[in-house]
Parts: sequence; C-alpha cells; structure tokens
Amino acid sequence: MQVDTGFVTQLGMDHREAVAAAATHGYDYVELMMDGAGSRERLAPEADGLRDALADHGVGLTVHLPFRGVDPGSPFQAVRSGSVAELEAHVDLATDLGARKATVHPTSNAWTHAHDDAVVGDAIVESIDHLDGYAADRGVELVAENVPKGRFDTNRIDELLDRTDVSLCLDTGHARVDGRDDGGIAAFVDDHANRISHLHLNDVRGGSDEHLPVGAGFVDFERLFRAFPDDWEGTLSAEVFTLSETYLGHSIAHIDDCLAAAEVEQ
Repeated sequence: MQVDTGFVTQLGMDHREAVAAAATHGYDYVELMMDGAGSRERLAPEADGLRDALADHGVGLTVHLPFRGVDPGSPFQAVRSGSVAELEAHVDLATDLGARKATVHPTSNAWTHAHDDAVVGDAIVESIDHLDGYAADRGVELVAENVPKGRFDTNRIDELLDRTDVSLCLDTGHARVDGRDDGGIAAFVDDHANRISHLHLNDVRGGSDEHLPVGAGFVDFERLFRAFPDDWEGTLSAEVFTLSETYLGHSIAHIDDCLAAAEVEQ
C-alpha cells in the first residue's frame, strides 16, 4: 500500500496550529473542515497565511466540504441549486489553497415521509455527478463519504457508484453504525477497493459514531488494511474529536503500527 496519512481538523482548532501539529507528529496532510472558521467566508481572508503555513511545514491539504446547512439532494430545485453553488464555491477555495481531495456527504435533509426515496436519490446523484466533474476540472478529486442512516450508507452506496464516477471515502465508524463488524468492513473493502480513494479512520467501541482516538476503540484497523490490495494507493485521515495533540500523536502511531503489521501479514 502507498498511503499518505492526515487528520481532520476539528471546530475550535487554529488552522495554522493544526498544520504545525501535523508536521510535528509526522502527518502528511491536514483535512480541513470547511465549516465554522473553515467556511469560505471566514477562511478566505486567511488563505495566504494558511498557504504559507502548509509550505513552510511541508504539509499537504485535503478538505471536508460543509454538510450542515447545504442540501445537494433537496427536492426543491432552488434549494438544491443554491447548495450545489455553495459547494462549488468551497471547491474553488480548496483549489486555491492547493487541496488534492474534497470529501462530500451525498445526503439530503428532505422529509422522508413526504418525498419519494427514488426522487431524493436521483437528486443526490445528479448533484454529486456534477460536483465530481466540477472538482476534477480544477484538479481536485471529489470523494463521497458513506453516511449512516443517509440515502447512501454502506448498504446502498453501490447505486451512487454505479451511476457516477465519483471516488469513495470509507468512514469506519459510519460503517459500524450501519451494522458492519470488522469482517463486514473488510468485505466492503474487498468489493470496493477499486473505488475507495480515501478513508476516515474513526474508532468506536460499539455501534455509535464516537470518533475516538485511533486505537482507543475496538475497530481492527490492521484487518482493514489487509483487505486492500498490495498496490492500493490512497489517503487515510484520522477523524478524532479532540483538540489534543497528544491524541493525534497516539493516533498516527497506532495507524503506522497497523500498516506495518498488515504489510507483514500480506
């Protein structure tokens, strides 16, 4: 496996301090959460400083597009169009910052009792397909994340993959919420490795979306990595709900140990 490892920034993190922390702990990149202080209106004035920090520390960038307040699958055309336009604008800023990938949630806030499931699914597919092309034209790879209890969780995401060319971001904690144990996650990887480009390494102790430091829960990441072909290339983001550099350090150490063990097993 040829991988780069990063972490998803959290609300409350200073972005330039996050870049410095990534360099300190040996991460290859940061995945910038583009919401709150990372939303385009608030981030754009700081773009020069962030670009300088990335260059000074030799750290790369991916982004997580906003998912609260936008609705790419809305059954209301004006809402959907506005949401897609907002996501395009975030992709534009991500491009300007030098991001290589952009994570998107293929979801909708549509009232499920009022709107047909197929209609909502069609709207999401249309939006994701458009955004995939929009991002690709700007040199950014769009990766669609499996979202539990959403229209395209791990049990239904094949429809999205069949109808678009978008790459996949596999979130391990979300897969657990879908009811997948370690074997079920490995089986999903076995079936979809050719479309998976990005992972959110989200550790949990059970079937809830806890976002624990990697290694603090019960997800068998070594087994996960063994499920990928030897020649797989991609990016791994620790998605940890913490502001502590200590836990970010623990997370990458555990990831590296699991990668090394998986390589020996293979």
